[in-house]
Amino acid sequence: MSDTTYQPEQPEQQKGEQAPGPDWQAASEQLALLRNTVNRLLIGQEAVVDQVLIALLTSGHVLLEGVPGLGKTLLVRALANCFGGSFRRIQFTPDLMPADVTGHAIYQMAEGRFEVRRGPVFTNLLLADEINRAPAKTQAALLEVMQEKQVTIDGEALPVPRPFMVLATQNPIEQEGTYPLPEAELDRFLLKILIDFPDHEAELKLAAAASSGRIEQHLQQQPAGQLTIEQLQELQALIPQVALDRQVLDYAVRLVRATRDAAQLRRPAGPRASIGLLQAARARALLSGREFVLPDDVKAMAVPVMRHRVGLSPDMEIDGETPDSVLAQIIDTVEAPRL
Repeated sequence: MSDTTYQPEQPEQQKGEQAPGPDWQAASEQLALLRNTVNRLLIGQEAVVDQVLIALLTSGHVLLEGVPGLGKTLLVRALANCFGGSFRRIQFTPDLMPADVTGHAIYQMAEGRFEVRRGPVFTNLLLADEINRAPAKTQAALLEVMQEKQVTIDGEALPVPRPFMVLATQNPIEQEGTYPLPEAELDRFLLKILIDFPDHEAELKLAAAASSGRIEQHLQQQPAGQLTIEQLQELQALIPQVALDRQVLDYAVRLVRATRDAAQLRRPAGPRASIGLLQAARARALLSGREFVLPDDVKAMAVPVMRHRVGLSPDMEIDGETPDSVLAQIIDTVEAPRL
């Protein structure tokens, strides 16, 4: 590492007093246990589990895209079960109203006052299933809570529990009767994760475990080494303390800015992509057992961070290119630092 490594600001200590440093070893062990526990339930999706854990560590939101039956709901349930958090699910439909998501105030005639009834967003992990099935007005009900971690009902701002994370799903095949997510809402998601079919061996294990009831049985049990909410928040607090070299920071920003000069894109990534890329790279480093970020961390997270933030030019769409393939070409043109 160079002498330009960024370190978080430390609180001033009294003379002769030294603040204890983070316990990186304990954090690495906790995350390894959390990862293994989720992988035992969501068989054959190791890369997806890692990316969801990265989003959880950064308090980011995730857009999951995959055909039905690949375990998206199971993933959220397993994740909530592993740190003792609460889990709620909303099935988005064309007739879903914003108040069905956030909650509403109802007048109690007997008491002569309004009572606030909180909606399903007041939870730790929220699964917004088939989010593009609801119209834009209902989708927009999530904008405030995703950005501000609060909901305004009848003029009163109500904070949601911490940690808070939205995992929204989309079906990439069936598009009839759907409403595309607006760019402002897409930009609120830290990552867009693609879930594909498991390989043959993984599907054998999955079919055997699901048909025997073992997966549901594991979900009903408290997993060994289950994290408390306080422990998870301590892990989240470590993310800004993961060392980030100036050259690595510059590399992340250059990757995002390269999308603005690319003729293949009609819509490039904005500054929020730069911020999200650095957060995701720090979380990936911690998940890998390191207290510093490598250029490989940035490169590995560039596509999941930017694939939903860019738009292809008409020529690229005609040629059958995808955001992933175009971003891969752009990433290859940006020189990575050698540390």
